[in-house]
Parts: sequence; C-alpha cells; structure tokens
Amino acid sequence: MTDDRVVVALDVGGTGMKCAVVRPDGVVVRAERHPTDAARGPAAVVGTILDVAEGLADKARADGLTPIAVGIAVPGVVDEARGVAVWSANVGFRDVPVRDLAVARLGLPTALGHDVRVGGLAEARLGAGRGSGHVLFVAIGTGIAAAHVVDGTAAVGAHGAAGEIGHILVRPDGPRCGCGRPGCLEAIASAAAIGRRYAELAGPSADAAVTAAEVAERAATGEPLAGQVWQEAIDALADGLASGQALFDVATIVLGGGLAQAGDGLLTPLRAAMRERMTFHREPHLVAAALGDEAGCLGAALLALDAVGVRDHQEKR
Repeated sequence: MTDDRVVVALDVGGTGMKCAVVRPDGVVVRAERHPTDAARGPAAVVGTILDVAEGLADKARADGLTPIAVGIAVPGVVDEARGVAVWSANVGFRDVPVRDLAVARLGLPTALGHDVRVGGLAEARLGAGRGSGHVLFVAIGTGIAAAHVVDGTAAVGAHGAAGEIGHILVRPDGPRCGCGRPGCLEAIASAAAIGRRYAELAGPSADAAVTAAEVAERAATGEPLAGQVWQEAIDALADGLASGQALFDVATIVLGGGLAQAGDGLLTPLRAAMRERMTFHREPHLVAAALGDEAGCLGAALLALDAVGVRDHQEKR
C-alpha cells in the first residue's frame, strides 16, 4: 500500500524561506523558495509563512497526498515546548505564537523549532552524521551555534538556548563579541570575524570586503597575513570544539554553514589541531555537512513527523 502521508516544512531566514513537502522517509516531493522580506515587519512575515504553508498543503492535496503536520524553523530564541518564537533579530519576532497561529490557519499539528537545532537533526538522521548516534552539529557562518543530537533527538535546554557553542570563552583578551563579552569563539572563528580580522590587520589600504572564503583561499596560496588569520581561527575553533567534546563525548562532529565550504582547507588543519588537544577524550570523527542549505527545511520536516509520532526511518534513505 502506498503511503500518501507528507508534512509541510518551512525554514525561515532573514532573507528567504526554504519550503518543502516531505515524505516520512525524508524524500522531498515539492520544494519552493520564497522571500522573507523581513523589513515589512513581523506581522507581515507571519502572514507570508502561513500563506506559503497553506499553499503547500493545498498543492500536496491536489497531487493526491495527505498533509499530516507542519514543521517551521526560525532563528533566534525559540520556546519549542510552547511553540513560541521568543526573539529573533533577523525576522523581527518577539514572543510570536507561531505554532498556534499555524494550527489555527491550517488545522494541522504544527511543530516549531530552532533553525540550527533542526539543521543538526537533519544532518544526524539524514546527512553526514547518519548512523553515529551521538552528533554535534556546528554551524559556522555570521555566528557560531551548535546542536547536540543523541539518537535522533536534539537537546533544547532548560530555557530553549542549548547549543550556544559560539559563546564559549576561548580568548579572554580577544575581541569583543556581539553578546558583549570579549573572547567568545564566534568573535574569532566565525566567517564574519575572520573577514573582519583580516581587514583590521591589512590596514586601511587593503580591500575591506574580504570574506572568510577569500581568506581561506589566500592562506592556501601561501599569503602570510591570510595564513596567520586562518590559523588563529583554526586554533580558536579547535579549542571550542575540544570543549564541546569534553562536555558531550560525541562520535561525530558535523561542520556546516558557510565556513565549512572551505572543505579540506578547514577540515585537515582542524583535525590536526583537535588531535593535539585530545588527552583521554576520544577523538570525534570530524566531517563536513552533507545536506547544504536544505538541512533546515528537512529538519523542520523531521520535527513535524516526530510531533505526530511518525519516524519512518529516515536512516534507510
């Protein structure tokens, strides 16, 4: 008998929304992208989320499928238990009851999740961490955040703030972080911090718009300044990940986000730096994420499936 059940999944970012209709085995049967246009204000963004979700559910029904749940991922601070987007600077949310609003509009069970945690969920169950059991997913982009996934479930924390590995103190005398404290990991090793550090050291005559990817490329060609900045980031990241390993003892660390696109230019020196920091701790398997920017949307789908008690063993995908 053919299983016609699907879930509607949305990964909402400050710029765009990645949206899909997904089967219980993790296969995407329809994918769409829509602009968020966060500048319109939170009420307009919520309206777009609900319109897009309803549209996807209607299209699924027109294709002979049966939507059974909705999963929505948003950035910021998320109270998953209450289904409330507590705060998100990127989309302007503050105490928005996203789950209840979606249930009222679509009449379907709805799960709300944090974008990095659901991305980690997808990588652990469908992607680079599949089969590991204990996975730490670390997203390195403008900031640094993580998700600790054990047997396919991501830890949320007592206050919905688990996984803020970017705010581990790694350099007490380091640059001030956006959170207000000096020396946080993301103030040194995030993509934004790497580009900023290079520009500072290069001086006013240099190109101020150098990205972390360009720093990595220049380091690979032997440019001394880029090599220095890249190594500083590698060392700080290794310190942060070693702290994470001491706390969580995971089998696999999956690196995602823009910085992970540096590939072996990041992974090879980072593995060596991690190995130097391991004493009695077991060295984790360090790999790049496999799902790219689809991870958040797939993770939102998994969250929706979990909410209605359907886990059709995406591990077999």
